[in-house]
Amino acid sequence: MTDCGCEKARRDLEEYLRNEVCKTQHADIAEHLEHCPACQDEALVATTLTEVVARACKETAPEELRDQVLARLRAVQASH
Repeated sequence: MTDCGCEKARRDLEEYLRNEVCKTQHADIAEHLEHCPACQDEALVATTLTEVVARACKETAPEELRDQVLARLRAVQASH
């Protein structure tokens, strides 16, 4: 294994975090992250952002808001 460097680690970070890189690349990026605080911070930000977005996607709008949005969409469609 060899340290892949910041440029490659950051370029492939999203794929790495989703386990979408080959084993060799995964090992190289993991090794780099062990020794690079700046890239560790980037990985933490990416992981946190992914978790927040996933959590937000599970939320649903209140029924009243949903009804208002649908009514407005129907009104706009009817006028065109």
